Order: sequence, then C-alpha cells, then structure tokens
Amino acid sequence: MKIGNTELCHGLMLAPMAGYTDRGMRLIARECGAEYTVTEMVSAKAVVYNDKKTAALARIGKDEGAVAIQIFGKEPEVMAEAARILSHPGEGARPVAIDINMGCPVNKIFSNGEGSALMRDPGLIEKITEAVRLATDLPVTVKLRAGIDGESRNAIECALAAEAGGAAAICVHGRTRVEMYGGRADRNLIARVKAALKIPLIANGDITSRDEALDMLRVTGADAIAVGRGAVGNPFVFEEIAAALEGREYTPPSLISRIDAALRQLDYARRDKGEAVAIPESRKQIALYLRGFRGAAAARAMINQATKYSEVERILRQTLAAEE
Repeated sequence: MKIGNTELCHGLMLAPMAGYTDRGMRLIARECGAEYTVTEMVSAKAVVYNDKKTAALARIGKDEGAVAIQIFGKEPEVMAEAARILSHPGEGARPVAIDINMGCPVNKIFSNGEGSALMRDPGLIEKITEAVRLATDLPVTVKLRAGIDGESRNAIECALAAEAGGAAAICVHGRTRVEMYGGRADRNLIARVKAALKIPLIANGDITSRDEALDMLRVTGADAIAVGRGAVGNPFVFEEIAAALEGREYTPPSLISRIDAALRQLDYARRDKGEAVAIPESRKQIALYLRGFRGAAAARAMINQATKYSEVERILRQTLAAEE
C-alpha cells in the first residue's frame, strides 16, 4: 500500500492516540516494525493561532521516518490553514501526510462539533477534506468510526464523502462513538466500507496480536492495519505481525528486552520534552511494559510516584531482577 510517496510493505501503522503517540512511542514503534506513525491529534485552531504547546505536539524528528500529523476541527477554512502551516514546518521533519480526525469520541471534542461529531454531516466531511487537500501538496487521509451510535452507522456514507473530497486513504475504527472502546470492533462493517471505496482502507480496532491482525485483514480485505491500544507497552506487536505476514517464526521478547524497550521509549520522550514533562506523561505507558511480571502492581505504584528517569530505571531493573 502507498500513501502518497510512502510505501508500506506490510501495511503496519501506529494509530494516533491522544496522550500516547508522542515522539517516544513513535520511535519505539518504528524500531519494532511500524512503517507509518501518526502524531497525537492537534487542534487546527491552535495551530493557526501559533500555540506553542500545539507546535510541540506536531513537531516531528528527522530520525522518525514516515510520520503523519493528525488535525481536528470543524471549520473548513481553519482546517485548511492549519494544513498549510503544518505542511512546511519551521523546524523538524516534514510530515508525509495530513490526517483529519473525524472519529474522536471524547465528550470535550464531540460536544464542540469536532471529531466523530462530524459524522452527523457527510457534506461537511467532504468540504473539510477538499479544503485541506487544496491547501497542501501532501496526501490527506481521514480517520472515521463506524458511526455515532447504533442507529447511525454511516461509515460508508462518510467514507465516500471523504473520498469525494480527495482523501488519499481512509482509516475506520469499527466502533461507534457511543461504544467508545467497549465491546468489539465491527469488522464486517469495515469490510463493507472497503468494498465501497476506490481508495485504500486502513482497518483499526482490537488489533492486539498476530491472530487479531490476520483476522482483521482476512475479514475486511483492508489494505493496511492501524494498531492503537494494542501497541501501548507492547510495541513488539508490530514485529509479531510482520513475522506472521512473512510466514516466519516469531520469538517473543525476553523480559530484559521489554525493560530495555521501556527505558528507551522513556529516554526518547525525555530528550524531546525534558524530564519534568516526560516522566509524568509517560508513566501510564511505561507501567504497561510490566504486564505479566511478578510484583507488577507494586512497581506501577512506585512508577506513579517517580519524578526522575533514574528512579524509573531503578524500579524497572529491580522488578526484572526479582524475576530472575
């Protein structure tokens, strides 16, 4: 699959997640086989107003490979201007695509008419997509959900609207907005969206292992898959899926490899944001690397109190030693 000039050999993408897909997570996912990553969503309006925090969220390192920037908003002209600005960053690397968030289910975003609320109006979806496409020379992609609720599962209509607006690819999370992250993503609905489109489709939802990935691809016929929560604390899932797609045997990471990866991710984050910001923001992710370790609960509690990289390293190394 290609998105613009970016070739995805295995079609393995790290899905955008607010509060998670910072530079640290993007880098560790790339090391483990993610071919394409996406930033945390950034407010188009904040980009236009030159908000410094938003600029930091959108900054891409020159060593990150293929990274798209995800924007959210509801005014076509504001979204277009944000895309224009982000397409030519003053520092860091240029994104490989602009992704439009039309699937965020969070109340704060939805109640403002943004994110998944846009799925109420396919006509607006087409207008926003077209406005962004005309404002940048980068490919434009769109992230959708199955719909807003069970009575309005209109992902096909919305995907076709985005395609009509010039989207280069569509990513569909197979849950409705009201389902949030509960239940099971509807793979048959994603398959119907795929069948309706002429452009590539990326499938998202419940991809936590090689078996889930292979089943998603089999059921949906998707051109690529986006792994979200399944990669948090387990970036090795990309290695596992790639091995399955190539027909290779896969050896799960050792305990020490898991700890080393956690510390590398935290180190990347602190180099990007500084220790005072990176440590508290990364705690929830680093703690998840300890799934399955004896004493994991106690270690997580200590990590939640840590304020320095050296403290987190000591906790992780001690937890590892207790396993040996």
